[in-house]
Formats: sequence, structure tokens, C-alpha cells
Amino acid sequence: MTPVGTAEQVHEFVDQGLPLVRDALDAHVARAQQELPAGGPDYRDLWTSVGALQLGGKSLRPQLTLAGYAGLGGDDARAVAPVAAAMEMLHTAMLIHDDLLDGDEVRRGRPNVAGTRRAAIAGSGLTAAQVEAHVQAAAVLGGDLALSSSYDLIAGADIPAHHRIACLQLVTRAVRTTIGGELRDMYADAGAPAAAEPLVIAELKTATYSVVVPLLAGAQLAGADPTMVTHLERLGTALGLSFQLVDDDLGVFGDPAVTGKSVLSDLRAGKRTELLRLGLERADAADRAVLASLVGDPGLDEEGAARVREVLVASGARERALRTADAQARIARRIAYERIPAPLSGYLVELIDGLAERRS
Repeated sequence: MTPVGTAEQVHEFVDQGLPLVRDALDAHVARAQQELPAGGPDYRDLWTSVGALQLGGKSLRPQLTLAGYAGLGGDDARAVAPVAAAMEMLHTAMLIHDDLLDGDEVRRGRPNVAGTRRAAIAGSGLTAAQVEAHVQAAAVLGGDLALSSSYDLIAGADIPAHHRIACLQLVTRAVRTTIGGELRDMYADAGAPAAAEPLVIAELKTATYSVVVPLLAGAQLAGADPTMVTHLERLGTALGLSFQLVDDDLGVFGDPAVTGKSVLSDLRAGKRTELLRLGLERADAADRAVLASLVGDPGLDEEGAARVREVLVASGARERALRTADAQARIARRIAYERIPAPLSGYLVELIDGLAERRS
């Protein structure tokens, strides 16, 4: 393939590369299902659940890897496809484990790995405790399969050894950083909601593995220099923060029919988001009491959620959080314009604008 010279050609490369990524993922799952006959049908079914979770997503992370590669001079879609697939597998692992920690069994409008296992053993005669053990085991082990697959896909990629090592190190960085963010997120409920640092958590938990690492993987394969890597890292962090702030808004104000996700689960879990922090900071005493009594209630219903939304809007918390998301998007956009070569910068600016305006 001829090296790209325009943002439109980067788009074309990404569009041509995504089916190769899909093929790599499908082939990986199919091969893994057959590699361990002694694992039996349950092992194969677990792989099926892991593979099904990759359907219906935005493929943001593979897009970033393909675009980072092509926009900086790469021209071999088949070589980069397994690495881009590894970024999607990494995302799958994070989703499975995050849903487990949050107690969610639906993802993108369909049962996730845990939900699929629960449905499979419905009416089996197992005790409630046994059913929960099965569900949790499926989620833990399915996430582990996806995580190991991200390494496996890179290790088997037809790229120079030093690129393989660099990409494997990026995955390790993503895993450790995300765990650090997840721990802070989960353990934040041991302290006051106002004391949480949701932007720090968002950078650790989301920005690094969702944007920074996929971009840097593509850049690594294209031979980017350290200065370019620094610019992409700064851009990726800002874009990742913007992405998470919008995602948190959709988790409370979104349309489940569009997002495929409940607008109650984050509120029921008392998730320490920037939106909630701002609500507690800006609301008056009466409305703070509303938030304190309803957010974190596992039995919260739609009527109670509507009251929470009223407080978040009336206090100005929602507007402020979305303004912060816009500010981070502007930072990412400025870096793209000023520091990133034209083919890639044009693509990234369009992506930044699209993610800032998304509804799912």
C-alpha cells in the first residue's frame, strides 16, 4: 500500500485495516477454541462469549493504532492489524473485569460474559451461591483469556522483534496503569465523595489504555521519534479525559437504547465521577442531602435517578463537567494542529470532534 499523504487517505487506510483486525480477532478466537480439547465445551463457550463482546463497539482503539501507524508513514495494513487487534482484546479484558467489579451483566445492550453464563445455567438446580460462583468465575477467567490474548496477538505478529517487544511493553504499561486507576476508583468509596480525584482516576483508568497506548503502538510500528511520542502522549491523555467525562455524562443522562448501557448502574454504585464531585461541591445543603441519600443506593429507581439528574443540572455540575470535557478536547485538538504531521493531525481532529459530540 502507498504511504498516505492526506487525512482522507488515513481514513481509507483505517477503513481497509479494520476488516483485517476483525479477521485477526475471529481467527484468534476460533484457533483458541480448538487448541485445548481437554478444556471441553465450557472452555469453548467461554471463548465464544469473549469473542461476542467485541461486536457492536466503536473499535476506537484499533482505529487509533491503524491511524497512528499510517499517519506517520506506515503502509503495511496486514503487519499492523494483529497489534490493532491486541488493543481491542485489551479493551475486551478491561470491559469484562470492569463489569464484574461494577456488578453489571449487560454490555452494548446484550448479556456480557457474566450475563451469558447466568443465562446458560438458569434452571440448572444450582443454589444461589453456586450460580454466583459460576457467574464470577466466567467473568474472571474470560477477562484473563482476553488479557492473555492481547499479548498473544502481538507475539505472533509479523513485525520486527524490537517492535514486538515495544508493543508488549506498552500493553504491560496499560494493564498496570489501569489497575492503579481501578483500585483508586473502587477504594474511593471508603472516603468522602468530595475527596475523590476523578480526573486522576480517569487518566489512569481510561486515557492510558484507551487512547495513549493504542496511538503509541501505531507510532512505534511507524518508527516515530521520541518527540513525536511525547506529543501523542499529551494528546492522548487530553482526549482520553474528554472521552471519560462524556462517558460519565452518558452513564447518567444518556439514552440506554442508544448507549446499550443502564443510566442507573453508575448512580447505584455511587461511582465517584467528576460529575458527582461537582454536584456535591456546587449544590446547596438540601440538594447535597438528596445526592447523599440517593447516589450509592443499590435499589435506586428511575424516579430517584430523575431527582439526582435535576440536582446535577440545577447546580451547574453537568454544565461544568461538560465544559471540562470540551476544554480537554480543545487541548487535544491544539496539539494535533500544532505538533502532529498533517495526514495524522487531520484524522485526529475529526476523531476528537466526533468523540466530543457522541451520544453513545
